[in-house]
Amino acid sequence: MKNLSEISSKVPRSTIRKMFALASTIENPISFAIGEPDFCTPPNIIEAGKAALSRGETHYTPNSGIAPLREAISRDRHTLNLDYDPETEIIVTAGGMEALYLSLITLLNPGDEVIISNPYWTNYYGQILMCGAIPVPVDVYEEEGFIIRPEDLEHAINHKTKLLILTSPSNPTGGVAGYDRLEKIAKICCEKDIYVISDEVYRHLIYDDDTFVSIASMPGMKERTVIIDSFSKTFAMTGWRVGMALSGAPIIGTMVKFQENVAACVNTAAQYAAVEALNCSQDSVRNMLSVYKERRLVLVDGLNSIDGLSCIMPKGAFYAFPNIKKTGLTSEEFSMKLLKDAGVITVPGTGFGTAGEGFIRLSYATSIENIKEGLLRIRQFMTDL
Repeated sequence: MKNLSEISSKVPRSTIRKMFALASTIENPISFAIGEPDFCTPPNIIEAGKAALSRGETHYTPNSGIAPLREAISRDRHTLNLDYDPETEIIVTAGGMEALYLSLITLLNPGDEVIISNPYWTNYYGQILMCGAIPVPVDVYEEEGFIIRPEDLEHAINHKTKLLILTSPSNPTGGVAGYDRLEKIAKICCEKDIYVISDEVYRHLIYDDDTFVSIASMPGMKERTVIIDSFSKTFAMTGWRVGMALSGAPIIGTMVKFQENVAACVNTAAQYAAVEALNCSQDSVRNMLSVYKERRLVLVDGLNSIDGLSCIMPKGAFYAFPNIKKTGLTSEEFSMKLLKDAGVITVPGTGFGTAGEGFIRLSYATSIENIKEGLLRIRQFMTDL
């Protein structure tokens, strides 16, 4: 038989899933591995999906998504002083991951270079390779809040550079890019004529006095930015698989064409549930954010109280990215030993790129009880170590 495609051999497997799978071999594990809300979807959103099925909403929708959902997305972005035409500048996708993929295949040619922060969400790297393009990781640093420095971005740009993927808040680090930093990045992107994919999946999960800013709101950036977003994290709707992309009409029109060839459309009832998610009271979102905030403090304070570990306070998302360099172990060694000796599942920082060496990622999208038990085990593990 002929060999599989060259691309298939280049795309790496997820380290997150590897660690999650290993959990099945451990008795009574405490998992900090998966970045998924432990909340159920709010009941009113579930009822909206059920009601759609009951009234016969079981057929194809337009490739770009149902009009009520695109209109609701448009209104939602207007609160951020961003105006997108629901007819031509918004597409509903099968989660944020499909929005990312459709964006990449719309913008990239084989051999184009894509700048990503290092550490990075692993699917960026994989999907860039799937498009035949070249990922260019640019290191970000703990002392900078894990946000790309404008001078490092500028240095990485060359004649092959087509776009930058910007994530704020960030997975895996919890970093948030402020207005001043984004303004400098936007100026570089305009001057160098490169596109930006702005991953805003965690935009509702920001703590303390930090606020969310979209780079698309900067002068000259709307036309060269594709916003990708999802209902998964904000509304605890990971299994519903509803996401979105927003950009200028030429980009979105091409993505709609690809949508027809990839998935045709997103699950119809799930789209009506998403309409309810945007149009209803946002109390459930605020309540989940409050719980995440409490968990964040317990986890980070607990990690910083353990000799040999340190962790900056994440500004957004629901991940902590503690520094384990004082242990003398690599990230892979630390995570595997912690799993085997203490039954605690984390993800080695190198699962998110070379700049993740010396760090591990913990998701605090789990109960306070699990966090406290996990911290007790980590403390004993460090004492034994």
